[in-house]
Amino acid sequence: MTSPLPPETRVGHVHLKVADLDRAIAFYSGVLGFEVTQRYGPQAAFLSAGGYHHHIGLNTWESAGSRAPAPGTTGLYHVAFVFPDRASLGQAIDRVLAAGIALDGAADHGVSEAVYLRDPDGNGVELYRDRAPEDWPRDGEGNLAMMNARLDVAALLAEGRAAG
Repeated sequence: MTSPLPPETRVGHVHLKVADLDRAIAFYSGVLGFEVTQRYGPQAAFLSAGGYHHHIGLNTWESAGSRAPAPGTTGLYHVAFVFPDRASLGQAIDRVLAAGIALDGAADHGVSEAVYLRDPDGNGVELYRDRAPEDWPRDGEGNLAMMNARLDVAALLAEGRAAG
């Protein structure tokens, strides 16, 4: 049996194959707000939040001009970006909607509040905020009891607008 990972272990970045680098940068930087930290000509770019070297890698090395994978095939389901609070999540959702990007869904999972959408290459994107661990729903035995309840997106938007 392998020993458990240290609790400080985290996902460092996601690296996506995209068809059009400029279009992908426009989405991840222009709409979502990630900063371009480095660009490798017309083929690759790295983006981050808060000065980290990169949270997102984008490249066209094997995918320039290609189509999104067909539904029902294996591959990335979605990449999820966690926001520090409700207001910043609401502001991000507001930017997505203002850019004319439709939400695929929204849910209150008990542990988090999340919206789902697609990037220009068809990759699933989740934008969410975590609740404090002491507020996570638990069953009678203390086990995590996540859910898939309706999320009040309008309330998130209002909170983001009030903070902005």
